[in-house]
Parts: sequence; structure tokens; C-alpha cells
Amino acid sequence: MSDKVIIKADLRVLTGLHIGGLEEYAAIGAVKSPVIRDKRTNYPIIPGSSLKGKIRTLLARSMETTGVVYSSPNKDPEILLRMFGTSEKPIRRSRLQFADAFLKNREEFLHLSDVTEVKAENRIDRVTAKATPRSIERVVSGALFEVCIVYNDEDDGHRDEELELLAKGMKLLQIDYLGGHGTRGSGRVSFENIRIDTLNLETDLSKIKKLFMEVEKYELLSI
Repeated sequence: MSDKVIIKADLRVLTGLHIGGLEEYAAIGAVKSPVIRDKRTNYPIIPGSSLKGKIRTLLARSMETTGVVYSSPNKDPEILLRMFGTSEKPIRRSRLQFADAFLKNREEFLHLSDVTEVKAENRIDRVTAKATPRSIERVVSGALFEVCIVYNDEDDGHRDEELELLAKGMKLLQIDYLGGHGTRGSGRVSFENIRIDTLNLETDLSKIKKLFMEVEKYELLSI
């Protein structure tokens, strides 16, 4: 009988976070690269697809010994195909479900008009030294998003190694970045307040909890 392991955590933004929305039109003077927002509340969100894709990519890079990372996730190592799924035959559904992460500490920013900031940058042409200004919208440092990841245990003996790899991916994310413009300082995040639960009351969670508690200690910045 399959079981589900539910991993919940607070994702704290340590430096401005940019996950872009649609850029179909930008009026003169408007931000050309806005963040993605929840239509209902108009607050920024972190799409589950962004979190899933980044963790999968970081794990694929960490497991590649030749220095070449395949452009197609369908060529990932077998364990990643099991965990994250594949769209090529034989098609496999993902054992991991990443929910969209919503802002949970809006009240801490009531003194601000929004929980985002506009960061101005200049692109410098190497040849002409001409500066081209641009602006991006970022979620401000200190924002908290509630992450929820559900792991479907297929009861085939792979649960421990797959959850261990997921924990590794969360560690890798904390020493890398989420979203865009990460090489210029954006997107540093950390996981806090990790909680583990399961639908099967008889499941021993002690080993799993210890595994994910280590994730909280694995951060690049402490702010």
C-alpha cells in the first residue's frame, strides 16, 4: 500500500527574489520585468514548477560526472526519473508534487506599499562601454513563503534514498539561487521550520525528520 510523506517548510527570501511573470507590454517608465503574482490576492508567489525545476536541475548537475548536463530532463539518471517523472515513453508520473508557495507574512510589510522592490541595473557593452538601463521587480528580503512538497511512496524500497536526494536538492538550492539574476545577487533563499507528516499513522518518521532537519543548517547566508 502506497503512502504519502508531506514536507512543509517556510522558504525565507534572503536577497531580492525575481521569478518573472508575463512581459507582454510595458508602458514607458514601467518595470519591464515584473514578478509573477497570484491573481486573487495580487501578492507574489513562487510557482511549484519553479521550485521543482530548480531542485531537479541542481541534482542533475551534482550527479553528472562528465561535466555535461543533458538539456532534456528525460535523459536524467534513473532515480531522478522516478522522483520527478518523464514525458517520454515510457512515461512516468512524478513521485513528487510541488505546490505553489504563497506569501505568509504579509503583515510584517504593512508599512510598505508592497512586498516588492524595483532594482535598477545597467547592461554595459564591452566594446562601446554604452550603458543600457533596465529595471526588475524583486520580492524583498525577509518575505516568507509556505512550501509544500508531497512525496508518493510507492512501497518499492526506494523511499529512503529518494527522500535523502530530495533533502540534498534543498541543501543545494540554499547555496545556489532561485529565480532569475542569481549571479548578480538575487534569489538567495533558506528553508526554515520544516515539518514532516504522513497519511499512515504507523510510519516511523524519526529518520525522515532527522534527514530534513539537516537542511535547515545548510544555508549560504544567515540573515
